[in-house]
Amino acid sequence: MDQAEDRGPVEERGAVEDRGPVEDVRDVEERGPAAYIAEFIGTFGLVLFITMAASLYVSDVPGAFIDFSVIGLVHTFALFMLIQALAAASGAHLNPAVTVGLAALRQIKPVDAAIYVVIQLAGGLVGALVTKVILGDADDFNNFGAPAVGPILDGDTLPGMLAEGLGTFFLMFVIVGVAVNPRAAKDWAALSIAAALGLAVFAFGPLTGGSFNPARAFGPSLVSGEFGGAGQFLAVYVVAPVAGAVLAAVTYFRLYIVPDTEDAGGGGPLSDREGSGGREPVG
Repeated sequence: MDQAEDRGPVEERGAVEDRGPVEDVRDVEERGPAAYIAEFIGTFGLVLFITMAASLYVSDVPGAFIDFSVIGLVHTFALFMLIQALAAASGAHLNPAVTVGLAALRQIKPVDAAIYVVIQLAGGLVGALVTKVILGDADDFNNFGAPAVGPILDGDTLPGMLAEGLGTFFLMFVIVGVAVNPRAAKDWAALSIAAALGLAVFAFGPLTGGSFNPARAFGPSLVSGEFGGAGQFLAVYVVAPVAGAVLAAVTYFRLYIVPDTEDAGGGGPLSDREGSGGREPVG
């Protein structure tokens, strides 16, 4: 994204209405302690709100009403709030799959990406621990929101991977489209990203719990001890989201950003530059 003098309300945001080619900025901005703390706080908050809502509104009791509309809206509101608050500090990735996808586009340095992932996992773990402290007994509160491949899929790993991969694909596709694309209008970026996550939860939540985020899955699963088998957990809640995010990032970038940059005489792909000099709002 380009550096903009007058920034709008989302991010530190770098979007102008009528912009030319992306500036050739070879050095991606380094992230520091403030960004790392922001990622911890953001992922902690996201997982806390999601696991609290999932614990209270999802039940394993046969015949119980499970309201995934509430869960989807909680995802939307929580992510929107956190992107608005933290994008200027860290980019508000709040999701290891998103960080890996942006690293594939060279929007964040590999060392910073690795630190982000560790911090996001720690934030997710602490968020789930706080949920456990507040609610108490895991038997009464659906394992503190730990996701699982549900009975609709008969517990099968492959359809679970497909659901989690597709949900993360479209989440990341929107992120690159509204937050990385140098020609995108950024005023609705935070809401668009949050709505993409909420929509994915509406559609796939009953199948897999609607994680689309390894940190969100890791925290409550570790706290409750409910991984559903280590192999299935890694395949469905780590490999599939990361693969979906990277595929979406590269697909959007190659189809819609590289051609525009080349046509405008930009001289090279956005992956060689940090377009805004600031931090893109993602989430």
